[in-house]
Amino acid sequence: MQRACEDDPRRCSGRKLLTLGLAEEFRTSHRPPAGTVVLDPHALVPLSVRDRPAAEVSGLLVVDCSWNRLGARGTFPPGLPRPPPPAVRRRLPFLLAGNPQHFGRVGELNTAEALGAGVYLTFGPEAAERFFRRLSGGQSFLDLNRERLSAYRACPGPAEVRSREIAFFP
Repeated sequence: MQRACEDDPRRCSGRKLLTLGLAEEFRTSHRPPAGTVVLDPHALVPLSVRDRPAAEVSGLLVVDCSWNRLGARGTFPPGLPRPPPPAVRRRLPFLLAGNPQHFGRVGELNTAEALGAGVYLTFGPEAAERFFRRLSGGQSFLDLNRERLSAYRACPGPAEVRSREIAFFP
C-alpha cells in the first residue's frame, strides 16, 4: 500500500491494514516491481482472474488517499510517484461501498475494501474471507457485494467483467 496520509488517522482504513499486518507500506521513494498490479480507479481495464499470475509474482498495490483529493483521469495524488510503465494498471469492477462514509455508493470504496476486493478477484473468496475477518465492516462489505464479486470472479477476462458490470449497473 502506498500512503498519501490525507485521511483522518482515526478513520483511515489503510492505517488499519498496516496495524493489523494485512498490508505492507510501500515507500514513495521506491518504485513498485515491474508487473505489479496497481489498483487504479482511472484505469480502463477492470481487474479479473486473468491478473492472478501477475499478482502472485509482484503483488497488488493500492494507493491510500482521500477521494476528495483523487487526481483527474490518469493522475495520482501529488507526492506519489507514478507506477513504472511495466506495471499492470487495473480498476476494480463496479462494487458498492460498505463503509459508513460512502455506504451504497458505486465505486467509492475505502482502501481496505478496495484491497479486499482485489484479493477476492485475484486470489478467491477464501483469501478474501481471511482478509476481511479481521476488519470491522469487512463482512458487511462482502455480504453487500458477494453476488457481484462472485460473478466477476467467474469471468475469464476483462471483456466479460465489463459485460457483467452492465448487467448489474445498467
